[in-house]
Amino acid sequence: MPSRTAGTRRPSAVRGGGRAPTPPRATRGGGGVRRMYEQAHRAWDRPLTAYYVILGAALLITALGLVMVYSASMITALRYDLVPSYFFRKQFFAAILGAGLLLVASRMPVTLHRALAYPILVGAVFLMVLVQVPGIGRAVGGNQNWISLGGPFMLQPSEFGKLALILWGADLLARKQDMKLLAQWKHMLVPLVPGAFLLLGLIMLGGDMGTAIVLTAILFGLLWTAGAPTRLFVGVLTVAGTIGFLLIRTSANRMKRFACIGATDPGGEGAPCLQAAHGIYALASGGWFGSGLGASVEKWGQLPEAHTDFIFAVTGEELGLAGTLSVLALFAALGYAGIRVAGRTEDPFVRYAAGGVTTWITAQAVINIGAVLGLLPIAGVPLPLFSYGGSALLPTMFAVGLLIAFARQEPAAKAALAMRRPGWGRRAGVRWKSMRRRVKKRPSGER
Repeated sequence: MPSRTAGTRRPSAVRGGGRAPTPPRATRGGGGVRRMYEQAHRAWDRPLTAYYVILGAALLITALGLVMVYSASMITALRYDLVPSYFFRKQFFAAILGAGLLLVASRMPVTLHRALAYPILVGAVFLMVLVQVPGIGRAVGGNQNWISLGGPFMLQPSEFGKLALILWGADLLARKQDMKLLAQWKHMLVPLVPGAFLLLGLIMLGGDMGTAIVLTAILFGLLWTAGAPTRLFVGVLTVAGTIGFLLIRTSANRMKRFACIGATDPGGEGAPCLQAAHGIYALASGGWFGSGLGASVEKWGQLPEAHTDFIFAVTGEELGLAGTLSVLALFAALGYAGIRVAGRTEDPFVRYAAGGVTTWITAQAVINIGAVLGLLPIAGVPLPLFSYGGSALLPTMFAVGLLIAFARQEPAAKAALAMRRPGWGRRAGVRWKSMRRRVKKRPSGER
């Protein structure tokens, strides 16, 4: 009888006809990670995901911004002999109005948004011209870009110019695409670029370089979404860059801002880098979880514009790295959802408008946060939905309403929303099993 050897012995699981050998632990772990990834991918691929992400991220950013405006502005209000909640009350009132605009914009059909493009453009240009009229326009922080509405209320028309450029540019490009004219470079640029330069010129008359940069980013976003050739895109970028360089080079104040990039010392006489340095101090003292809500030291007078342009620094000081990363994650989610809306639609107007709004919010957030981190020059632009300022908050919330309306217009999203209406399935005689399958009920007695 031949002896058994290790080479001829079968595994016990196979001999006994039982279950297969247990896979190695690494394989089980890898499978778990893969399943988690697939589940997350399926969840993100659901029809209403972009709708909920845009709405949720925008509301969370606005709510957290209200909390930080209250915390960062108390000392400034007391310095002007005002009640501590003065700036918070104004911002809260603007947020209520903005929420109404968001709701209205999210319920408006796309055709009505297109119809509003030219009226909003004409109104924005008219108000931006009024800014330069003596006795009507007001200068704040050295920039002539405000209109007094009486009492403590002021309006910055250039903020509405961003929304006007997006709606008008998207409608213009969509109509030219329908006529198959975008393949010609002159139709790609005219009259979009001259119209954008008109808005830029009116903004630069008041000296507001930061808003001009954001408007230029919106123009590039529209051209990129429209598929502008690289040489055409580079040409427009070169012209805009040359004009921007000349405007910066001929201004001592703007050159000073460039010199303060990465500064950790306020500087000598006059402390030219005071704001940049103390913004870094605020972030550095926050640590992992911050000093606590309301416990900022820099807002007591060392950090200028603590509740407007540099509110992100106060957030880092009071809420720490965890708070700042949460804000960044919310903006990243909002931007990614906007890109998804622009990429999934078949409507050219929706694609261009969604791309323009996403470019506006993300570019302005990058410019603001980059300045606070010392990576970019201080441009004087607020953090969208977060910083104090009703003139910036109202058009931005209307723009978020645009994204929500566009997310609702996706065919699968419309079907999912229709399914949630009470009694919809009974009225239609349809029982929905999933997003991809529907089963009609059989009449009684049918075999």
